[in-house]
Amino acid sequence: MKAVRFAALGDSLAEGVGDPVAGRDGGGWRGWAALLAEGLAPAEVPVEFRNFAVSGAQTSDVVGRQLSAALNFAPDIVSVVVGVNDTLRRTFDIQAVAAQLDTVYGAFAARGATVLTACLPDPGAMLGLPGALARPLARRQHAVNSVVHALSERHGAVHLHACDGAWVADRTMWSADRLHPGERGHRHFAARFHAVLAATGADLGQAPDTEPDRPPPTRASGFWWLATAGTGWVARRCTDLLPQLMALAADEVRHELRGTSARLDLRASAGVARALMPSRAEAGT
Repeated sequence: MKAVRFAALGDSLAEGVGDPVAGRDGGGWRGWAALLAEGLAPAEVPVEFRNFAVSGAQTSDVVGRQLSAALNFAPDIVSVVVGVNDTLRRTFDIQAVAAQLDTVYGAFAARGATVLTACLPDPGAMLGLPGALARPLARRQHAVNSVVHALSERHGAVHLHACDGAWVADRTMWSADRLHPGERGHRHFAARFHAVLAATGADLGQAPDTEPDRPPPTRASGFWWLATAGTGWVARRCTDLLPQLMALAADEVRHELRGTSARLDLRASAGVARALMPSRAEAGT
């Protein structure tokens, strides 16, 4: 019997960070993609799953390092969940993000694979940053989500809207770092992907269980993460992003004082529109 092949591409969310294997921190990650794989086919049909995702990956890494290996695997179903790390970099370029995602989605769709995509919450809100710092990041993530929505429709992808809603506000869904789902969050993410796939008429197995085996992280564990691993995480991001983010925040405050904040939103929307314009080669076909 032919196995269903499932590949996961992306960053730490797809890698499974926040959901340790067998409850052992440092012992590897399971995550929503592995949980989803268990229910992608009826019990009598085997599923082959490979996770190509790497923590810290940007869309350029998916194109340059993950795409070729995943295409060689020849998946029937492929998830491409990436983009948050792009928003946390000084070099953020929504046109480059759009071109890279278009390449990845198109490569798998051309081979007949079912492509799974998702829009995600903005990291500034998840980290609880002050408004002037959070809004520029939110604007960037909104731009990425808009691109993902449009390209998902263009390539016929199965899309999960996961950028807001009750699950985002539910603290029990998230790990101590506030950026990655904990076990409960990964389980819910997998179950929601299973549901949107089922709605397409796909022949699936049992939906992933949403009840975790482990309790959610405590407030104390969050403080411990920030004091240990979190400090290094913030320092690495600050080296690249913080100077620019401070400038963006200052610009945000100036526009707010002048009552012209809408201009920043219009500028971001115009950037998305340009990013989604067809290339000259496409326009000529």
